Amino acid sequence: MSTGVLPARTLVELLREQGHGPFTGVPCSFLGPVISCLEAEHPQEYIIAANEGEAVALAAGAVLAGRRPVVILQNSGLGNAVNPLTSLCHTLRLPVLLLVTWRGRPGRPDEPQHELMGRITQDMLTSMGVRNEVLPDDPALLAQRLDVAAGHMAETGLPFAFIVPKGAVAPYPAAAPDPAPASAPAPAAGPPRMKRAEAIGHIVSAMDPGTLLVATTGKTARELERDRDRPENLYVVGSMGCASSVALGVALHAPGRRVAVLDGDGAALMRLEAMATIGRHAATDLCHVLLDNESYESTGGQPTASAGVDFAGIAAACGYRAAHDVSDADALRAAVLHAQRDGGAHLVRVRIAPGSDPALGRPALAPPASAARFKEAIAR
Repeated sequence: MSTGVLPARTLVELLREQGHGPFTGVPCSFLGPVISCLEAEHPQEYIIAANEGEAVALAAGAVLAGRRPVVILQNSGLGNAVNPLTSLCHTLRLPVLLLVTWRGRPGRPDEPQHELMGRITQDMLTSMGVRNEVLPDDPALLAQRLDVAAGHMAETGLPFAFIVPKGAVAPYPAAAPDPAPASAPAPAAGPPRMKRAEAIGHIVSAMDPGTLLVATTGKTARELERDRDRPENLYVVGSMGCASSVALGVALHAPGRRVAVLDGDGAALMRLEAMATIGRHAATDLCHVLLDNESYESTGGQPTASAGVDFAGIAAACGYRAAHDVSDADALRAAVLHAQRDGGAHLVRVRIAPGSDPALGRPALAPPASAARFKEAIAR
C-alpha cells in the first residue's frame, strides 16, 4: 500500500534502474531530498546548473551524447526554461525528463509569488507540447509511469514532465560524518565569517540613510524586513536573479538617488548577464552587494557553483568602476562607504557563512504594498 510519500533513494534508484541520468537543475525544497541523495550516493551524476534554461540545454547535450537526462526544477523556473524547451528540445527532437515541483498548487497555501505559476503549471507544460502528470507516490506505479514516459519520449522525441507536489518526497537522512583519524591535524583556525543577517546590518548602517535598497528574494529580503524595515526598501519575492536588474532600472531613472541591491550568489549566477549590463552603465550610482554563502539556503542549503567564481574579476571585466571582495565586518563597511563616496557601479562580494534564524518569518508587507511604498519613497 502507498504511504503517500516516496523515499528520495527510491525515486533516484527507480530512475537510474531505467537508465535515466545524469541529473541537473536548480534546487527546490520539494526535491531537495533527491539532490541530497544524488550528492551523497551518485555525485558524478549531479550537475549544478545556474538556471533552469541552462539545465535544459545541458540535458539536451546529454541526449545528443546518448544519455537519458533528468532536469530538476521548481515550477517558477519554467519561465527560464521556456526557450530551450520550445526552440531547442522541440525543434531538434531532444527528449528530456523533467521533475517539476508544484508550488502554488491551487487550494494549497503558499507564498504570493507562486500563486499564478501554480495555477498555470499544467496548462503551461501542455501548451509547450510537454506531456505531464503528477508524480505517483507508489513505487510500483511510478515504475509503470516511467515506462510510459520513456515510450512517449522515444516515440515523439519530446520532453515528458512529472509534477511533484509538496511533501511527495520524504527527507533524505543525512549520514553521520566519518570520525577524523586521531593523528589528523586540526584544520587551520580562521576568523568566523558573518552570517547574512549580521552582514545586512553592517551594510545598512554604512549606507547613506536615503539609499534606495532592493533585496533579492528568499531569506535576504526576509531578514532585511525583520531587522531594518524602511520605506526605501523593496523586497523582491520570486523572480530569482532579477533584483540587480531592478535596482539598475531604478538607478537609471532616479537620478541623484543612491541605489544599492542585496544580491545572493545563487541569484547572481542565475542571471549573470545582469553584470554585463550594469558594467555598461558604470557611471550609474549602484552599489551591488553580493552576499555569498555558497549555497541555496532557502531551499535546503544545496551548493551553488560560486566557490570557484571570481565575481570581482567578472565585475572588472564587465566594466564596473570598482570591485571589492571582503569577508569581515570592517572591510565590508569600508567597501560600502567607498562605493557610496566614489559613486558609479561598485561590486561588493561578501563571503558569509550559511545559516539563519530557524524562526525567521515571511515578509509581513504584501508585495504590492512593498512596491507602492517604495515608489512613494523614490518620488519624495
